[in-house]
Amino acid sequence: MDGGPYEFGPFRLDPAERRLTRGGEVLEVSGRYLDALALLVAEDGRLVTKDRFMDEVWRGVPVTDEALTQCIRSLRKALGDDASNPRVIETVPRHGYRLLMPVETVAAGSDAHRPDGITSPPVASRFGHVPASALAAALGGGGAGIVGGLGYLSLGIVSRGMGTASALVVLVSVTLVLGFVGGAFVGGGIALAGRTASVWRVSIGGALGGLLVGAIGRMVGMDLFTLLFGRAPASPTGPLEGLVIGAAAGLAWGVAARLRDWPTARRILPAIASGTAAGIVIMIAGGRLLAGTLVETARQFPDSKLEIAVLPPPMLAAATVAEATLFVTGVIAAMIAWQRMGRRD
Repeated sequence: MDGGPYEFGPFRLDPAERRLTRGGEVLEVSGRYLDALALLVAEDGRLVTKDRFMDEVWRGVPVTDEALTQCIRSLRKALGDDASNPRVIETVPRHGYRLLMPVETVAAGSDAHRPDGITSPPVASRFGHVPASALAAALGGGGAGIVGGLGYLSLGIVSRGMGTASALVVLVSVTLVLGFVGGAFVGGGIALAGRTASVWRVSIGGALGGLLVGAIGRMVGMDLFTLLFGRAPASPTGPLEGLVIGAAAGLAWGVAARLRDWPTARRILPAIASGTAAGIVIMIAGGRLLAGTLVETARQFPDSKLEIAVLPPPMLAAATVAEATLFVTGVIAAMIAWQRMGRRD
């Protein structure tokens, strides 16, 4: 277990310094578990038997197989690995484990350290994942927007009086752009909070991203309406709604990121729950999402070709909750899919 430092995938292990990092961020791993990881890394893809773990990690201390199982489980959690679809540590049933990522030995002292001894990674290594996360979230938000737009058309909430093709193109285009941009800001805010940030930090990051895009969207939208029609609709979707939905997405991602060993379908459950809660909060606070904004716009601009069905309050409330749930779920599902493809955040 001597030697190193080693690099495998996005990780760096320095057995002598007792430090495991990813992108310059220290990952917390207990002493004995770090020894187990060092043994796996030193073998560079070769099978490490259970007996070797017992001899070289536990050093003859009598323990059960469950202790080794718990050790590997903890290592997978720290490394963001999934036992059902392993990318880092493979289980060889009844025999042992092997590392799946190729290992490179790097020159000791090649990292720049601050005087306090803490690695000081370049900005690109700390925040280089942000564009990828923002793009994944944008794709998820855009997909949710398309589904929502098609849903409003199929349910007859938005009339096809301007022509079926025109209504389809206009509404789906609008919902796609709104979802894409909203997802990019929320996902970017979550990513800026850090790969290993706590749930409350990613919640704040998502909330700030949502707040920013909500404020910008309201300002641009009202200016555009004023330019075209001489006045703007009252109280369109804005910072409040963005703040609530962004916080819900951040909360959902913070929980999902800690459930990496769970199947994808179960990791999405927190997004459904937090999105639903966000929709309820917005509804109670008197906020508006797309359906509410469209209804108010059609009421204030009766001469426009926008034909919106008259929605009773319960139906409008249900639409608000459904929109928030769909958006948050779409964003988190896309980020989880991106993570499983190897772009781990």
